[in-house]
Amino acid sequence: MNAANIHTSDTTEDAEFVPLLRSASILVVDDEPGMRNFLKRALENRCALLEVAGSAEEAEALRLRYHFDVLLVDIRLPGLTGIDWLARLRERGVRTHVIYMTAYAEMDMAVGALRNGADDFIMKPFRMEQMMVSIKRTLMRGQILRENSLLRLQIQQMQREDGFIGENQLIKNVLAQVQRMAATSSSVLIVGRSGTGKSLLAKTLHAQSRRQGAIVAVGCAVLQDSTEEHELFGPEGFFIHADNGTLVLDDVHELSSRMQAMLVQVVEEGKLRHPGFGQVRQVNVRLIATTSVDLGRRVESGRFRADLHYRLNALPLKIPPLCEREDDIQLLADAFMQRFAHQLRVAPVELLHDDWVQLKAYGWPGNVRELGNVIERTILLGHLSRESLIVDPPTGGWEGPGFPVHFDLETVERAHIEAVLESVGNNKSAAARILGVSRKTLERKQALWYGA
Repeated sequence: MNAANIHTSDTTEDAEFVPLLRSASILVVDDEPGMRNFLKRALENRCALLEVAGSAEEAEALRLRYHFDVLLVDIRLPGLTGIDWLARLRERGVRTHVIYMTAYAEMDMAVGALRNGADDFIMKPFRMEQMMVSIKRTLMRGQILRENSLLRLQIQQMQREDGFIGENQLIKNVLAQVQRMAATSSSVLIVGRSGTGKSLLAKTLHAQSRRQGAIVAVGCAVLQDSTEEHELFGPEGFFIHADNGTLVLDDVHELSSRMQAMLVQVVEEGKLRHPGFGQVRQVNVRLIATTSVDLGRRVESGRFRADLHYRLNALPLKIPPLCEREDDIQLLADAFMQRFAHQLRVAPVELLHDDWVQLKAYGWPGNVRELGNVIERTILLGHLSRESLIVDPPTGGWEGPGFPVHFDLETVERAHIEAVLESVGNNKSAAARILGVSRKTLERKQALWYGA
């Protein structure tokens, strides 16, 4: 087919589509020079980048060199067909939008292509208005998908907490650090036991910053080796969603060695390298990592990269456990009581003097999260359940005394020391006597685990 068979006329482009098209990059793939030249003349002054190719092989070379938002592909191509090329792209996780150009006789093939990952197809011969409608529909669909994906992430990340509550001097010190750190773009490592509010502190840090983008959180423990590269660094990955914003890596110590290496490169360069982009993609993302383990010890044992630890730990933040914030327990419990009473549409439960004594004497191994669970249960039962404040045995899927055989010595020692501390209400002198060590030795071990 030649360009003479194509009718051209002005198209009416609305205000919403024009900026989308101006920022778009388009690749035309057709073995007919007339078609390539026609589409190039019609589109190159309307979009950010317009490239043409005569074969799938030539197009692939261009795709690896440039990032394209839309591929306009003829189904019948010499060598690798347009259908086969798209199949290979989708197998590699490339999600670039594709519009097929096809003759009437290839209708069944075009319909099949839609089922296999194409966005649209347009019949030859066509008018330029038809092509512009297809491009508009594809670009706007892509924008909606990106917005919906980000919205889903934000909804999933909404937490019950309304804010970081605390009048304890240790917490005041932490919040003062957050205020100073908010104005910078340096990476932050938040360290604290499970349930202390690390994710909430990350949200507080982002809220006080000047970053215009979203805050996006990803739990490193749930990433799968087979998909984590695409989920983190791909075209629809967490880094893209957090561009100009903040990316929170919860439980960063759970990242695989391979992902640790890739993350170092991204932090150093500020660029993403993924087959889905075709070229490197610049990103402006502030990283906040959280962990409940001593990453320094992980580095010493070879389980965590030293260079990644150095970059994430540019600004360290340490959240004290609830057992060191006894004066905040009543404040937090009252806040939880009001919140859950409002959510459940019931009256708050009045706690008695003995209840407060027991709440303050408890060791709170689950920290603020556990306190919230206890108060929620209190609302449902109508009274404080004393059974809620019985320390459960360490989890790990075993019965009877002792620890699982896969626990290393450091883990066993730490679990035992923490259990003794909880049993004496975090009285370090009493715990040291029970353990048969000096208080100084006990404090030195805690400094290693939780930081000085």
